[in-house]
Amino acid sequence: MRYIKRSLVQLFGYKVPRPTKDQLSPAVREIYEGKVGKLSKADVEAVRHEHKGTFFNKWQKRRWATLIFVNLLFVASFYFDVQLVEGSLTGARVIGFHFADLNSALQVALAYKHIVLNLVIGMVTVFLMWMLLGGRTFCSWVCPYHLLSEWAEYLHLWLAKKKIVKNHTFSRKVRSVFYIIFALLALLTGYTVFETISPTGILSRALIYGPGIALVWVGLLLLVEVFYSRRAWCRYVCPIGVTYGMVGLFSPVRVKYNAEACHHEGDCRKVCLVPHVLDLTIRGGAEDVNQDVAADCTRCGMCVDVCPTDSLTYEVKGLSKMLK
Repeated sequence: MRYIKRSLVQLFGYKVPRPTKDQLSPAVREIYEGKVGKLSKADVEAVRHEHKGTFFNKWQKRRWATLIFVNLLFVASFYFDVQLVEGSLTGARVIGFHFADLNSALQVALAYKHIVLNLVIGMVTVFLMWMLLGGRTFCSWVCPYHLLSEWAEYLHLWLAKKKIVKNHTFSRKVRSVFYIIFALLALLTGYTVFETISPTGILSRALIYGPGIALVWVGLLLLVEVFYSRRAWCRYVCPIGVTYGMVGLFSPVRVKYNAEACHHEGDCRKVCLVPHVLDLTIRGGAEDVNQDVAADCTRCGMCVDVCPTDSLTYEVKGLSKMLK
């Protein structure tokens, strides 16, 4: 229940309060009160160097390969007319099974005030699939805009390091406001406004059916993220993350944090695409020795890759225990 509460607080843009001393479990309290770290600073640097050489970017490479493969599957199926995968990420049929993006389906239902059976089937199929796979896993492992935004982020960070640009942040609560605005626009206008401007749908359709004028909008978004605000669309506007974050509340696939192994060097928060979910890695931030990262996590694996002491690991609830 605490996991669901923390997740909802973060999904709607609020900061999870640091646990009080009374809220800490005896085991984690003992760690925070008595441990500076089992390794010296020099040892941590040595482990970090070894870890980087062996594991760095392992999950990132797998994620990029998966994302590219999934999107090219749509392209190849359309180009060669094999009809294995028909449609786009917004709505598709995979070997005859209906798939409907949950946020797109919500927009359609609100706009047309009518739900057809195929839409229900597609929604249920996608809900079950992403519930099993992690919810916001969709964002980092499938969404084509996420990949472009990630590359744009590298350019932004390089420019910021050279002091050419400065990052501007906004309240994460604005994402909830946009969620409501897009829902009301669909309901009141009878038009799926968000789908018109969603870079996810625009890129998916452009890859499959060919480029269009809408790619100019995607380019403008990327320019804003490079020169003004790092990952602005995903962090402050896109309602897809909220929708799949809700699905992730029930997902068995999570990133688990172990406070005992952590040395609080902060590498994980520097690379995290949604760094607020890793506030529990700050000394005194976790309520228990082992704690799951909340559902706003995209399960991208960046923190798992970079952590030198393996304090952050993937876990599949239930299955992980069976495999031990």
